[in-house]
Amino acid sequence: MMNKEQIETIGDNHISSNIQTPLRPDAFDKTDDKKIENIQYHFGKIMKELGLDLSDDSLSGTPYRFAKMYVKELFYGLNPKNKPKLSTFENKYGYKKMLIEQNITIDSACEHHFLPITGYAHIAYIPKDKVVGLSKINRLVDYYSHRPQVQERLSLQILKDLQEALGTEDVIVMISAKHLCVSSRGIKDKNSFTTTIEYGGCFEEDLKRNEFLDIVQKSSS
Repeated sequence: MMNKEQIETIGDNHISSNIQTPLRPDAFDKTDDKKIENIQYHFGKIMKELGLDLSDDSLSGTPYRFAKMYVKELFYGLNPKNKPKLSTFENKYGYKKMLIEQNITIDSACEHHFLPITGYAHIAYIPKDKVVGLSKINRLVDYYSHRPQVQERLSLQILKDLQEALGTEDVIVMISAKHLCVSSRGIKDKNSFTTTIEYGGCFEEDLKRNEFLDIVQKSSS
């Protein structure tokens, strides 16, 4: 059992020990409706502990709205049934240069404080035999973003899925995001953001990786 100091340290340092999101074996035994019912009850208790009057018209429906938002919207990416299919197609054109999808919206939540993580992902790959529909990359990012996350893990989950679907290691994922657990609590730094880069294959080479970074930087400036 961790003490309070250890709990705070893990939260502040964004420690993560596994590429897989930690889930219990019975995570999906209950229906979404049952989860919403249970979360509604418990969040109502939290609101009452904060001293809020749930008989007020403005607050009376908040526990339900909160619960539905968590299950159906913010954390829909926890359920593997919601994972988008990464449809790939034969690379008939023989395209062998870098293909980049930039400024993909990141709308996630820190698993240590359940506060928003917002920013952008930039993803590139070098096709071999397969290419993937561009919108599928965005959908994959959205899926993995919509669960309690650590940015390092999010980068790796996206990378590994794309490498597997495309049948190539030549993939790079860059995420730049603001963490409200930094800007609205603790140090309360409003201007800082976090950047993570994960890659494999030809992107291990400085020349190819810098080509990607230069394109992203020029497009963002």
